[in-house]
Amino acid sequence: MAITVNLYYTGKNGAARAFAEEMESSGTVQLIKNEQGNLKYDYFIKMDEPETVLLIDSWESQAAIDLHHASPMMKTIMELREKYDLHMRVERYISDETGIPDSDTKYIRE
Repeated sequence: MAITVNLYYTGKNGAARAFAEEMESSGTVQLIKNEQGNLKYDYFIKMDEPETVLLIDSWESQAAIDLHHASPMMKTIMELREKYDLHMRVERYISDETGIPDSDTKYIRE
């Protein structure tokens, strides 16, 4: 069972994008991706909200998330959130163990 958290970071004057760029350039993103249990940690720009950046953050389990939250990277993330004065909206999803139903595969082009 994977847990995926969508975090929407919103700021002003490009702050959310600058935050994501600093997370990448500082090496923090790579450190998080290397953490045990991390499945995905990727930033995306919302086309209809230019001041918002979406982080898709996925983990193998709640235990992996808890270890991440106790890691030194969280201090860095929290400091950067403050630096860029970001506000957040969060969505949390638990994966469906059965995967994509056969009836939906006809809509997927690989």
